[in-house]
This record gives sequence, structure tokens and C-alpha cells, in this order.
Amino acid sequence: MNVSDAARRSGLPAKTIRYYEEIGLIAPQRAGNGYRAYTSDDIHRLAFLRRARGLDFSIDECRQLMALYQDRERASHDVREIALAHVAAIEEKVRELQQMKATLNRLVKACHGDDRPDCPILEEMAGVGG
Repeated sequence: MNVSDAARRSGLPAKTIRYYEEIGLIAPQRAGNGYRAYTSDDIHRLAFLRRARGLDFSIDECRQLMALYQDRERASHDVREIALAHVAAIEEKVRELQQMKATLNRLVKACHGDDRPDCPILEEMAGVGG
């Protein structure tokens, strides 16, 4: 099947599929005319990547997970370690987002939101706020 069909069946944009090929995440066969020829296995790998990226795994993590998925001799411990590291990274990101939210809420409360030019939000961003 061609890239348009692969995109429709995998749920990924054709541009993303081409990018994944460019960086070596997938390697579809080429037809005699040079066009990509995607198999059902390629579609399965693309769907796997779509779900992994949907969980915010990085490209490198996806590469590791894909290799582990294709390795029938793998140890589930290896997969679990990648997932646990990713959970820790997500937890750190959540903490950072909560701090950003608290800072912005504090600044919004300090801002009068009127016609005056003084603005604690801009002052904070400029490094002159308190």
C-alpha cells in the first residue's frame, strides 16, 4: 500500500511516516517504481509508534521500545525501566507546570488589569518584578 493508505490505516500523517522512515524508525520496501510499499507489519509498527508518541515517549525511547518489541528474547524488565524513567520525567514536568501555574496565578492576582501601564506580569518577565 502507498503512504496515503498507510497514513489512513495507522492514524499518522504521511509527513510523519516519511520522517520516521528518514530517521530509521521504519523501513518500508520500495516498489519497482521507487514508491514506498507499506505492509501490514509496517502499519502495525506505525500504530505502535503513534501510541508511544501519544504517551510522550521521545524518538529515542520509541526506538528502544520498538527494538524491544521486535526482540522476542527481550526481558520485560528492560521495557519497565524505560517506562519508569518516563513516568519520573512526567512527574518532574508536572511539578514544573504546577510551579509555573502558581507563579502565573500570583502575577495575575498582582496585576490590576486596568489602563495603568505598570504590569507585574511584564516586570517579572523582564526580571525587575518582585
